[in-house]
Amino acid sequence: MPKNSLNVSLKGADDIFSTEESRQEQQREQVQQIPIGELFPFKNHPFKVLDDESMQRTVESVEQYGVLSPLIARPRPEGGYEIISGHRRKHAAELANLDTVPVIVRNMEDDAATILMVDSNLQREHILPSERAFAYKMKLDAIKNQGARSDLTSSQVGTKLRADEKVAKDSGESRNQVQRFVRLTNLVPELLDMVDEKKISFNPAVELSYLDEKQQQDFLEAMDASQNAPSLSQAIRIKKLAQQGEFDYDAVYNIMNEEKKSELDTVTIKNETLRKYFPRNYTPRQMESIIIKLLDQWQLKKQQAKQKKQEEAR
Repeated sequence: MPKNSLNVSLKGADDIFSTEESRQEQQREQVQQIPIGELFPFKNHPFKVLDDESMQRTVESVEQYGVLSPLIARPRPEGGYEIISGHRRKHAAELANLDTVPVIVRNMEDDAATILMVDSNLQREHILPSERAFAYKMKLDAIKNQGARSDLTSSQVGTKLRADEKVAKDSGESRNQVQRFVRLTNLVPELLDMVDEKKISFNPAVELSYLDEKQQQDFLEAMDASQNAPSLSQAIRIKKLAQQGEFDYDAVYNIMNEEKKSELDTVTIKNETLRKYFPRNYTPRQMESIIIKLLDQWQLKKQQAKQKKQEEAR
């Protein structure tokens, strides 16, 4: 074999091994220090990043130790990186005035990135109902986009799990509960905020999610006028009105204005009634304090009048 032919053969082998090493090196996930300004939130990210006590503790930790757990992000076509996991860490780093944060960059398709984003955030200790609702919906849609069914199979019957069963299995919820959470995404923002703020309970909110947007706005007005939060039975009756085509403001107000069993031994004075007697800047606590004082004075006068009447009768 000619010498120069052997050289060509050996050079080709070196190239092959070098390419294989490079390929394996590229496949290894490496932590990179990326400027904070090049990191952008995940599209339609359902989890809120709040400046609360928990965030303040995170900021203090970052100031002392830095960001210990790398973020996960993917390249954006328009430049920079989209955060998949680590939105709170990125915000804490901003508040701590860091210039860069550690990031693992992955090339991921939309659906796979969505599932990872949801799963990584559902590990948090405190999650609002609205966050869980939109997270479950996003994951359901992503799984369906990947083929409507997951690739997990039941060992007993050998059938593939439905998308909502897959979400339920991963989250530790029942399939029915996952579907009920997803129902909340049909609520108008004002109602959904009330669920997060615990002004409306979860179960009544699920029933109200079957109302259309106009009906939900009418319900909000009736709720405000009656100064009552809906019980489950009331919400079910209001939903039934809508299904039967009998929904209107007056019917909803009458339901919301009913006395609940727990309120039969209480006296309720509507806000608009009290406002006639107090300046607009008075808080409910201030109004209550003045009402109690006036009642004490009224009771004292009654006792004095009774005592005077008894003395006159002697």
